[in-house]
Amino acid sequence: MKRRPPVSRSGRFAGELNAAAAKFTQSVSFDWRLWEHDILGSLAHAAMLRKIGLLTAREARAIEKGLTAIAREIVAGKFVWREELEDVHMNIEDALTRREPAGAKLHTGRSRNDQIALDMRMWLREEIMELRLAVRGLQSALVELGGKYSGVLIPGYTHLQRAQPVYLAHHLLAYVEMLERDNSRLLDCQARANVCPLGSGALAGSTLPLDRAFVAQLLGFRALSQNSMDAVSDRDFAVEFCAAAALLAVHLSRLAEDLILWNTAEFHFITLSDAFTTGSSLMPQKKNPDIAELTRGKAARVIGNLMSLLTLLKGLPMSYNRDLQEDKERLFDTADTVRACARLMAALLQTAEVNRASCAAAAGDPALLATDLADYLVRKGMPFRQAHDLVGVAVALAEKLGKPLDKLTPAELQSIDKTFGPDALDIFRMPEAMAKRTLPGAPGTQEVAKQLARWREQLS
Repeated sequence: MKRRPPVSRSGRFAGELNAAAAKFTQSVSFDWRLWEHDILGSLAHAAMLRKIGLLTAREARAIEKGLTAIAREIVAGKFVWREELEDVHMNIEDALTRREPAGAKLHTGRSRNDQIALDMRMWLREEIMELRLAVRGLQSALVELGGKYSGVLIPGYTHLQRAQPVYLAHHLLAYVEMLERDNSRLLDCQARANVCPLGSGALAGSTLPLDRAFVAQLLGFRALSQNSMDAVSDRDFAVEFCAAAALLAVHLSRLAEDLILWNTAEFHFITLSDAFTTGSSLMPQKKNPDIAELTRGKAARVIGNLMSLLTLLKGLPMSYNRDLQEDKERLFDTADTVRACARLMAALLQTAEVNRASCAAAAGDPALLATDLADYLVRKGMPFRQAHDLVGVAVALAEKLGKPLDKLTPAELQSIDKTFGPDALDIFRMPEAMAKRTLPGAPGTQEVAKQLARWREQLS
């Protein structure tokens, strides 16, 4: 039996599209996931056509009935997606028209160009909401872990070298702040995605009296696009989302890297649950942080998707070009990947255990308070650069004598400079040292407790 020509080929063409070309150009294998938004857009468009008199009440009801039945079949997994019909739009329209002859009127005043722009914007609005919930969940997991081990100190690092003492909670809250910026960017992106392009046609609108505002209101859009050519070719909203998602993925990767380091025998700051680690095919003792490692690795994939979209768009003339079909797989993959990473990292943190003894041993290094010793001299009127150099001499002396910095005697300190008083060694009392860090945003005892409380309230 001869295959029926694809519905999307008009009377302009005498024959069928080459079979290999048809397979090459089809997009239904991935854009089928826009089906719900395509149907919602079609229902709104049909309601508008009825409102302006281009559909009868009976035709509008038939279209609504047919689309509702198709939606039920898709949900039940009974709908057959046909590649020869090219995309999600033509599959649904063909199925509708075969059931309800009135379906042939549904495309009145509409192009697949503004139709796909509509579907993508509607889909992305929901994806952003889901991703923001995942980000919130991760923030909550970080705050919960920090609160559970609120008294635990660890070294803060620069250049991956021990620097100054911080509370573990302070380190975790740094990621909460980063994720809040991600959340803000996603919210901003959502606002710009929430613009209705339907009614722009292929590129030049329509001579029919379409009520664009009515459709936008039905679909929950906050605004109408103001230039038909821009509306059908604009993918800024997709690029913006992929950019925000790429930065989120970078933040997740950095968090993953910290957890990977902390989970090593060398650090031993945390123990990850068996539920989020795997073994080795050769070495039976191994417990690998694969979820964290894959999160770190998938950041490259999300960044690559952003680069693909930017490269795709950079040379396109106005307005719609078929190249834009390549945007969806990148967009879909980014949304799926970054949401899964955020959710899994939250679950991993919820089951992680902090090794208090290892953290205390590392944070007990008196060299972490070397800067506090310099501040001691500054309080006595010494210029900081001079104080910095003198404490450096004290560190070198302690190393030469083979003892920790806090074990230098008052006499040994005074041999360096007479400004060191008998109370100089008091600065190595860790509880007092942490209590002194009272500046807003500092890792001091009261400030960290305040920040934990603030975030608990904000995330509740």
